[in-house]
Amino acid sequence: MDGRNGDVSDDHYHRYLGDVEILQSLGVNAYRFSISWARILPRGRLGGVNPLGIAFYNRLIDALLLKGIQPFVTLHHFDQPHELEVRYVGWLGSGIREEFEYYADVCFKAFGDRVKFWTTFNEPNLMTKFQYMLGGYPPNHCSVPFGNCNSGNSDREPYVAAHNIIMSHAAAVRAYKENYQTKQGGSIGIVIAMKWYEPLTNTTEDILAARRAEAFELEWFLDPIFFGEYPTYMREILKANLPTFTSEEKKLLQYKSDFIGLNHYTAIYVKDCIHSPCSLNTYEGNALVFATGERDGVKIGRDTAIDGFYVVPEGVELAIMYVNQRYKDTPVYISENGFSQWSNVSREELINDVERLNYLQGYITYLSKAVRNGANVRGYFAWTLLDNFEWTFGYSVRYGLYHVDFDTQERTPRMSARWYRSFLTGSDLTDNVQEPRADS
Repeated sequence: MDGRNGDVSDDHYHRYLGDVEILQSLGVNAYRFSISWARILPRGRLGGVNPLGIAFYNRLIDALLLKGIQPFVTLHHFDQPHELEVRYVGWLGSGIREEFEYYADVCFKAFGDRVKFWTTFNEPNLMTKFQYMLGGYPPNHCSVPFGNCNSGNSDREPYVAAHNIIMSHAAAVRAYKENYQTKQGGSIGIVIAMKWYEPLTNTTEDILAARRAEAFELEWFLDPIFFGEYPTYMREILKANLPTFTSEEKKLLQYKSDFIGLNHYTAIYVKDCIHSPCSLNTYEGNALVFATGERDGVKIGRDTAIDGFYVVPEGVELAIMYVNQRYKDTPVYISENGFSQWSNVSREELINDVERLNYLQGYITYLSKAVRNGANVRGYFAWTLLDNFEWTFGYSVRYGLYHVDFDTQERTPRMSARWYRSFLTGSDLTDNVQEPRADS
């Protein structure tokens, strides 16, 4: 959006020691980060392991543990070696499954003696829609009505890619459980993006539309992982465009995830598009629903910088209770939750981020309510520690508890950081939050 790239971003690669000190000062006991596949295996399994990549993550993991902070590690967060796009057409080719299993095994072997929490993929449900349905992320595949890309088939490719991701996840889970879990004592799961969908009206059609939207969002990946099959709603609508699991694939899916990570930011209304005409060239359009933030002229919650993301704290409780009920009390982590600001406001507004503070307080309040009502929730991660490169938004959007000056790399605690430290440590809100050293 702003014409910039992620080559340097907040330079965590060189400044990780100072960033770990910041984490410790906040009082957190876990840090969720992602390993870059291309940093470990620049050309995939045929090109050899990059020792500098292994060494960096070893240094980071050791620094975290020295401060009493548990690494919570994601193996795939949207990026992979470019050569795999050339060799397999990325996630559209089944050969990439073996590549991912090999990569996961390299990581388990190198880091698993100290990493006790693994997630295979971050938001593959969102990723595949933007890559292969809407065309917004590389390799930018799509077709009408979802977009007008140079190549792609929005009716079929997202589900082929998802099928290969699900089986890659299953292969990595099997490898971990058979070869590493007993001696390393860790757990492994997956992270899914989850909006909470509310019916726009109390009609049967819109109530079913909300269920259908969740099936195409959450259950698309979690139902195969836990039940061995895609949701009925998806099969009815997509028919032959939705792959089927072979008997061998179903055997592999018997290796269950130990937990579910939910990246939850918002709730939104949906209306049915089966019985009434509406635009379907949207994120939710493949479920034959239309999402809107307004009902009778009243918004579902306050706006954020991201279009379609509203402040609806009660949604996190509803989402957690739904997931716990559907997946038989499987442990849940809120693996992302945060508030976005536009960068083009004054520094004072960016630092005194009252709206982010209120957002975090509201969502954590409803998360606590879910726990008190018996939800099996094991942890919460705010997105994010630092302002960073927010994909296609570049640096135009900020999520950090710490403000980053991308020219000087100075980290400055926001008001939300001070509140978060107070919440975690029980200290006074006016206490000092770690100011990183000039040389960190």
